[in-house]
Amino acid sequence: MDRDTRNYADINAETIDRWVHNGWEWGVPIDHDAYIKAKNGDWQVLLTPVIPVPHTWFPALRNIRLLGLASGGGQQMPLFAARGARCTVLDYADSQLASEKLVAEREGYAIDIVKGDMSKPLPFEDHFFDIIFHPVSNCYVEDVYHVWRECFRVLKKGGVLLAGMDNGLNFLFDGSNTLPLTVMHKLPFNPLKDLRLYEKYAATDGIQFSHSLEEQLGGQLKAGFILADLYEDRDRAGILPQYAPQYIATRAIKP
Repeated sequence: MDRDTRNYADINAETIDRWVHNGWEWGVPIDHDAYIKAKNGDWQVLLTPVIPVPHTWFPALRNIRLLGLASGGGQQMPLFAARGARCTVLDYADSQLASEKLVAEREGYAIDIVKGDMSKPLPFEDHFFDIIFHPVSNCYVEDVYHVWRECFRVLKKGGVLLAGMDNGLNFLFDGSNTLPLTVMHKLPFNPLKDLRLYEKYAATDGIQFSHSLEEQLGGQLKAGFILADLYEDRDRAGILPQYAPQYIATRAIKP
Protein backbone atom coordinates (compact mmCIF):
# COMPACT_ATOMS: atom_id res chain seq x y z
CA MET A 1 0.00 0.00 0.00
CA ASP A 2 1.39 3.39 -0.98
CA ARG A 3 1.75 6.12 1.57
CA ASP A 4 -0.95 8.79 1.76
CA THR A 5 0.04 11.48 -0.74
CA ARG A 6 -1.32 14.37 1.33
CA ASN A 7 1.14 16.79 2.89
CA TYR A 8 1.70 15.66 6.48
CA ALA A 9 0.74 19.16 7.68
CA ASP A 10 -2.69 18.71 6.09
CA ILE A 11 -3.11 15.37 7.86
CA ASN A 12 -2.16 17.02 11.16
CA ALA A 13 -4.58 19.91 10.65
CA GLU A 14 -7.40 17.46 9.98
CA THR A 15 -6.40 15.51 13.10
CA ILE A 16 -6.49 18.64 15.27
CA ASP A 17 -9.86 19.65 13.81
CA ARG A 18 -11.24 16.23 14.75
CA TRP A 19 -9.84 16.47 18.27
CA VAL A 20 -11.29 19.95 18.76
CA HIS A 21 -14.69 18.71 17.58
CA ASN A 22 -14.43 15.98 20.24
CA GLY A 23 -13.59 18.44 23.05
CA TRP A 24 -9.76 18.49 23.03
CA GLU A 25 -8.62 20.52 26.04
CA TRP A 26 -6.21 22.64 23.98
CA GLY A 27 -9.00 23.67 21.66
CA VAL A 28 -11.48 25.04 24.21
CA PRO A 29 -11.42 28.87 24.13
CA ILE A 30 -11.39 30.88 27.34
CA ASP A 31 -14.63 32.33 28.66
CA HIS A 32 -15.51 35.98 29.18
CA ASP A 33 -14.65 35.92 32.89
CA ALA A 34 -11.09 34.79 32.16
CA TYR A 35 -10.68 37.66 29.70
CA ILE A 36 -11.92 40.23 32.23
CA LYS A 37 -9.64 38.80 34.93
CA ALA A 38 -6.69 39.17 32.56
CA LYS A 39 -7.57 42.82 31.92
CA ASN A 40 -7.45 43.28 35.70
CA GLY A 41 -4.03 41.61 35.99
CA ASP A 42 -5.05 38.05 36.93
CA TRP A 43 -3.76 35.80 34.14
CA GLN A 44 -1.49 32.89 33.35
CA VAL A 45 -0.52 31.06 30.16
CA LEU A 46 0.96 27.65 29.38
CA LEU A 47 3.77 26.59 27.07
CA THR A 48 3.61 23.05 28.49
CA PRO A 49 0.72 21.12 30.09
CA VAL A 50 0.80 22.21 33.74
CA ILE A 51 3.34 24.81 34.91
CA PRO A 52 2.37 28.42 34.08
CA VAL A 53 4.95 30.57 32.33
CA PRO A 54 6.55 32.95 34.87
CA HIS A 55 5.43 36.54 34.37
CA THR A 56 9.11 37.51 34.67
CA TRP A 57 9.69 35.83 31.30
CA PHE A 58 7.65 38.57 29.60
CA PRO A 59 8.52 42.19 28.96
CA ALA A 60 5.75 44.73 29.45
CA LEU A 61 3.06 43.55 27.04
CA ARG A 62 1.28 46.78 26.18
CA ASN A 63 1.67 47.65 22.48
CA ILE A 64 4.29 44.99 21.77
CA ARG A 65 3.98 42.83 18.67
CA LEU A 66 3.41 39.24 19.73
CA LEU A 67 3.25 36.18 17.47
CA GLY A 68 1.41 33.10 18.72
CA LEU A 69 3.17 30.45 16.65
CA ALA A 70 0.98 27.34 16.25
CA SER A 71 -0.88 28.82 19.20
CA GLY A 72 -4.50 28.91 18.01
CA GLY A 73 -7.47 27.84 20.06
CA GLY A 74 -8.52 31.03 21.81
CA GLN A 75 -6.60 30.29 25.01
CA GLN A 76 -3.40 32.37 25.10
CA MET A 77 -3.90 35.11 22.53
CA PRO A 78 -7.01 36.57 24.23
CA LEU A 79 -5.07 36.94 27.48
CA PHE A 80 -2.18 38.69 25.74
CA ALA A 81 -4.67 40.97 23.95
CA ALA A 82 -6.29 41.75 27.30
CA ARG A 83 -2.88 42.86 28.57
CA GLY A 84 -2.50 45.23 25.60
CA ALA A 85 -0.33 43.21 23.19
CA ARG A 86 -0.78 43.58 19.43
CA CYS A 87 -1.34 39.93 18.60
CA THR A 88 -0.89 37.81 15.52
CA VAL A 89 -1.71 34.10 15.62
CA LEU A 90 -0.53 31.57 13.06
CA ASP A 91 -2.03 28.09 12.99
CA TYR A 92 -2.87 25.51 10.34
CA ALA A 93 -6.03 24.03 11.86
CA ASP A 94 -9.22 25.80 10.81
CA SER A 95 -10.94 24.97 14.10
CA GLN A 96 -8.17 26.61 16.13
CA LEU A 97 -8.32 29.75 14.01
CA ALA A 98 -12.11 29.83 14.29
CA SER A 99 -11.79 29.86 18.08
CA GLU A 100 -9.46 32.86 17.87
CA LYS A 101 -11.99 34.73 15.74
CA LEU A 102 -14.85 33.78 18.08
CA VAL A 103 -13.15 35.16 21.20
CA ALA A 104 -11.84 38.29 19.47
CA GLU A 105 -15.31 39.16 18.18
CA ARG A 106 -16.90 38.40 21.54
CA GLU A 107 -14.46 40.59 23.47
CA GLY A 108 -13.98 43.27 20.82
CA TYR A 109 -10.22 43.29 20.31
CA ALA A 110 -8.18 43.21 17.10
CA ILE A 111 -5.98 40.28 16.17
CA ASP A 112 -4.32 39.20 12.93
CA ILE A 113 -5.39 35.60 12.26
CA VAL A 114 -3.16 33.80 9.75
CA LYS A 115 -3.55 30.28 8.40
CA GLY A 116 -0.04 29.01 7.84
CA ASP A 117 2.15 25.93 7.93
CA MET A 118 5.19 26.50 10.16
CA SER A 119 7.14 23.85 8.24
CA LYS A 120 7.25 26.49 5.48
CA PRO A 121 8.76 30.02 5.59
CA LEU A 122 6.70 32.20 7.93
CA PRO A 123 4.66 34.85 6.06
CA PHE A 124 6.12 37.77 8.02
CA GLU A 125 8.77 40.43 7.50
CA ASP A 126 12.22 40.23 9.05
CA HIS A 127 12.62 41.80 12.52
CA PHE A 128 8.86 42.29 12.99
CA PHE A 129 7.85 40.79 16.37
CA ASP A 130 8.91 41.54 19.93
CA ILE A 131 7.82 38.14 21.32
CA ILE A 132 7.07 34.73 19.87
CA PHE A 133 4.93 32.46 22.04
CA HIS A 134 5.26 28.88 20.80
CA PRO A 135 3.56 26.19 22.93
CA VAL A 136 4.31 22.48 22.44
CA SER A 137 3.69 21.93 18.72
CA ASN A 138 6.98 21.49 16.88
CA CYS A 139 6.43 17.75 17.33
CA TYR A 140 4.27 18.20 14.20
CA VAL A 141 7.25 19.43 12.15
CA GLU A 142 10.00 17.18 10.83
CA ASP A 143 12.68 19.88 10.50
CA VAL A 144 12.71 21.80 13.77
CA TYR A 145 15.90 23.67 12.81
CA HIS A 146 13.80 25.46 10.19
CA VAL A 147 11.36 26.60 12.88
CA TRP A 148 14.12 28.13 15.00
CA ARG A 149 15.71 29.88 12.02
CA GLU A 150 12.38 31.41 11.03
CA CYS A 151 11.70 32.52 14.62
CA PHE A 152 15.11 34.21 14.71
CA ARG A 153 14.44 35.93 11.38
CA VAL A 154 11.07 37.46 12.28
CA LEU A 155 12.05 38.60 15.79
CA LYS A 156 13.47 42.04 16.43
CA LYS A 157 16.89 42.39 18.03
CA GLY A 158 16.36 41.87 21.73
CA GLY A 159 13.18 39.91 20.97
CA VAL A 160 12.08 36.99 23.11
CA LEU A 161 11.25 33.44 22.02
CA LEU A 162 9.18 31.48 24.54
CA ALA A 163 8.88 27.85 23.46
CA GLY A 164 7.44 24.62 24.84
CA MET A 165 8.61 21.29 23.47
CA ASP A 166 8.44 17.54 23.89
CA ASN A 167 11.67 15.85 25.03
CA GLY A 168 10.93 12.63 23.13
CA LEU A 169 9.88 10.30 25.95
CA ASN A 170 6.23 10.32 24.89
CA PHE A 171 7.23 8.58 21.66
CA LEU A 172 9.34 5.88 23.29
CA PHE A 173 6.64 3.85 25.06
CA ASP A 174 3.49 2.05 23.95
CA GLY A 175 1.06 4.56 25.45
CA SER A 176 -1.05 1.93 27.24
CA ASN A 177 -0.81 3.95 30.48
CA THR A 178 -0.22 0.78 32.52
CA LEU A 179 2.80 -0.73 34.24
CA PRO A 180 5.21 -2.03 33.22
CA LEU A 181 5.99 0.65 30.65
CA THR A 182 6.93 -1.06 27.40
CA VAL A 183 9.40 0.44 24.95
CA MET A 184 7.80 0.27 21.51
CA HIS A 185 9.64 2.75 19.32
CA LYS A 186 13.22 3.78 18.87
CA LEU A 187 14.17 7.45 18.74
CA PRO A 188 14.12 9.49 16.65
CA PHE A 189 10.45 8.76 15.94
CA ASN A 190 9.65 9.65 12.33
CA PRO A 191 6.63 8.09 10.58
CA LEU A 192 7.76 9.52 7.24
CA LYS A 193 10.52 6.90 7.29
CA ASP A 194 8.34 3.95 8.32
CA LEU A 195 5.26 3.09 6.25
CA ARG A 196 3.74 0.99 9.05
CA LEU A 197 3.95 3.88 11.51
CA TYR A 198 2.73 6.32 8.89
CA GLU A 199 -0.42 4.35 8.15
CA LYS A 200 -1.15 3.89 11.86
CA TYR A 201 -0.63 7.46 12.99
CA ALA A 202 -2.06 9.24 9.96
CA ALA A 203 -5.42 7.77 11.02
CA THR A 204 -5.09 8.47 14.76
CA ASP A 205 -2.63 10.95 16.29
CA GLY A 206 -1.38 12.63 13.15
CA ILE A 207 2.18 12.59 11.83
CA GLN A 208 4.35 13.57 14.79
CA PHE A 209 8.11 13.56 15.26
CA SER A 210 10.42 13.25 18.24
CA HIS A 211 13.24 15.77 18.49
CA SER A 212 16.44 15.49 20.49
CA LEU A 213 17.71 18.14 22.89
CA GLU A 214 20.42 18.76 20.30
CA GLU A 215 17.67 19.79 17.89
CA GLN A 216 15.57 21.65 20.46
CA LEU A 217 18.09 23.51 22.62
CA GLY A 218 21.05 23.23 20.28
CA GLY A 219 18.85 24.28 17.39
CA GLN A 220 17.92 27.52 19.11
CA LEU A 221 21.60 28.21 19.81
CA LYS A 222 22.61 27.43 16.23
CA ALA A 223 19.91 29.81 14.96
CA GLY A 224 21.62 32.56 16.98
CA PHE A 225 19.54 32.72 20.18
CA ILE A 226 20.91 33.10 23.67
CA LEU A 227 19.26 30.66 26.07
CA ALA A 228 18.18 32.63 29.14
CA ASP A 229 16.07 30.22 31.23
CA LEU A 230 14.19 26.91 31.16
CA TYR A 231 12.04 24.55 33.19
CA GLU A 232 10.71 21.00 32.81
CA ASP A 233 7.09 19.87 33.00
CA ARG A 234 4.91 16.74 32.87
CA ASP A 235 1.46 15.70 31.75
CA ARG A 236 -1.27 16.03 34.36
CA ALA A 237 -2.17 12.34 34.35
CA GLY A 238 -0.81 8.95 33.32
CA ILE A 239 1.97 6.60 34.29
CA LEU A 240 4.95 8.15 32.51
CA PRO A 241 4.77 11.59 34.21
CA GLN A 242 5.05 9.82 37.58
CA TYR A 243 8.57 8.77 36.58
CA ALA A 244 10.01 11.49 34.34
CA PRO A 245 9.29 14.93 32.87
CA GLN A 246 8.27 14.88 29.22
CA TYR A 247 8.44 18.57 28.33
CA ILE A 248 10.75 21.54 28.53
CA ALA A 249 10.01 25.25 28.23
CA THR A 250 12.67 27.74 27.24
CA ARG A 251 13.17 31.47 27.21
CA ALA A 252 15.62 32.60 24.53
CA ILE A 253 16.75 36.05 23.42
CA LYS A 254 17.75 37.31 19.99
CA PRO A 255 20.88 39.38 20.66
